[in-house]
Amino acid sequence: MALRYILSAIVALYLIVGCSQKDTQTVPQGETKKNYFTYKTDITPLLLKRVGFEDIDGFMEDDLDLALEVFQKSCDKTSLDPRLVNVCKKAIYYDDGYKFWTENFGAFMLYDENKNKDGLITGYFEPIIYGSMKKTRRFRYPVFKLPKNMRIRGLSRKRHETRRYKKSEVLFYTDNKVDSFFMEIQGSGRVKLRDGSIKNVAYAGQNGQKYYPIGRELVKIKAIKEQHMSLQAIKKWCEKYPKRANRLFYLNKSKIFFYFSEQTATGSLGVPLVAKRNIAVDRRTIPLGFPVFVATKHPITKDDLNTLTVAADTGGAIKGAIRADFFWGAGNKAGNIAGKMKEKLNMILLIPNE
Repeated sequence: MALRYILSAIVALYLIVGCSQKDTQTVPQGETKKNYFTYKTDITPLLLKRVGFEDIDGFMEDDLDLALEVFQKSCDKTSLDPRLVNVCKKAIYYDDGYKFWTENFGAFMLYDENKNKDGLITGYFEPIIYGSMKKTRRFRYPVFKLPKNMRIRGLSRKRHETRRYKKSEVLFYTDNKVDSFFMEIQGSGRVKLRDGSIKNVAYAGQNGQKYYPIGRELVKIKAIKEQHMSLQAIKKWCEKYPKRANRLFYLNKSKIFFYFSEQTATGSLGVPLVAKRNIAVDRRTIPLGFPVFVATKHPITKDDLNTLTVAADTGGAIKGAIRADFFWGAGNKAGNIAGKMKEKLNMILLIPNE
């Protein structure tokens, strides 16, 4: 899912730090160095303010041991990052999450250039769709492999899907074009084949064309009110108006290609994603592999959702300072929650002490 175009972009219409933590001369106007600290680092260009772990709502109550396990697995990839190599070496000797996090990291609230700590979090998931290895009357919508021919690979969605293609270019066929489109938005999924077997479908590449969020278009034409925008609302409209949905899909010129993988949903970091413990970020502001404590609300219950995650994925639609996409897992239940997530977000970046 190296360049995942996530559900959040449809729903939403509209963070690098080295080990050095040197105080700079830049202090927000009206503030003092006692209150705000900025650092010349190579981790994030954002404004940082140190906070105590005891002052982070929900930190002590979180499953910090599970968060440690997720981080340890991510170290298989991030150990090559010089900013994490030392702390990754230490991580293997810990089984107490609280001790690991508090002994090896400092916590920093993230602020944008306007000194605002509030941002946006949306959700994504791994869809499960029905498919067949052979084309039939029911299973007639192709899900494509990554083309070897660079000219074909670069075609827009409409030109790619309306051309005469070879069977060898098709990974499998599905019975629902809407589901196929949304698997592209998620960047990966699973397919349940006619014999009952389930295969993992992973991101193989993209055509290089610009992504366009179709949710924005539906609001623009007043098909769905902005306050009612969700994955479920978009799918319902598309299934009700299939011909109009086709034209809507073509507005998004980006086309995603897939391959069968032995692993379940894998983020840009290259490790399998863990439900409710991984997020997608804008890597210009948060580098992959870093722990990030997210403070937000559950999209359905509206209860506090404060949890320590690892930034393990990216997305073409995840852009901006305080911005993340929360991975909910696989299947319809996860999709129902993810599709409704559009909440206020605070992010606390954990930076290694050395």
